[in-house]
Amino acid sequence: MTDRYAVVGNPIAHSRSPAIHARFAAQTGQDLRYEALLAPLDGFEAVVRDFAAAGGCGLNVTVPFKERAFALADRRSPRAQAAGAANTLIFASCEVLADNTDGVGLVRDLTARHGLALAGASVLLLGAGGAASGVIEPLLAAGVRELRILNRTAERAQALAARFADPRLSGAGFEGLTDAARQGAVLINATSAGLAGEAPPVPAAVFEASCFAYDMVYGAQPTAFLRAAAAAGCPAMADGLGMLVEQAAESFRLWRGVMPDTEPVYRALREAIGRP
Repeated sequence: MTDRYAVVGNPIAHSRSPAIHARFAAQTGQDLRYEALLAPLDGFEAVVRDFAAAGGCGLNVTVPFKERAFALADRRSPRAQAAGAANTLIFASCEVLADNTDGVGLVRDLTARHGLALAGASVLLLGAGGAASGVIEPLLAAGVRELRILNRTAERAQALAARFADPRLSGAGFEGLTDAARQGAVLINATSAGLAGEAPPVPAAVFEASCFAYDMVYGAQPTAFLRAAAAAGCPAMADGLGMLVEQAAESFRLWRGVMPDTEPVYRALREAIGRP
């Protein structure tokens, strides 16, 4: 019997997750079907319960439902607990298990695909919302020397840093970006500005000092953040397509017990969006 999985969100028609998981299944010989589910903003929980009751085995969860996925779960992994949000649900033994694979996806993309050594690195993380909270614990676990959270509202960045109680973490407003800049730092944009074609207010000197600029958003064209990084002379940069593939692979491993080869899937998606 073919097992059913899906990604649920609102909106959802743009999702590349069905294509990614179809390639993973074909590559690993897994008998599964993966679809996209549009959940009403006031009906997410009902969609999840109905999918599970109909025999569904697991769900990926995207915006704006990750916090609600965390809340409805019966059990939560340490990664989900640290993030306060879940992007992966597993239905097993009449329980809903929640996990968060976003952070491990980011770390694998940065280290395995782009060759960054995070151990001992200085990281500037832009944004203090759900995307940022999901990657903090894995970045700390990767051995970064310091992780500074910069956000439009300083209090929100400070509150997020305080949640983890790690001396390597600190929070400040965007006005502190120049002071936060470190020669050779890794600069990660976890804000949603790129979805609107905008970029956070990063001074050119910060881009110039950084060794790598990373935007969690991706598209057929470089984001405004990456264009600004290139114009300021940042030596290396990447968008979040690789993170998307790597977090999906970790979800697939949790569901199926096998880790797919992500590189051919990443290359196929990169070709599909028309950008090298």
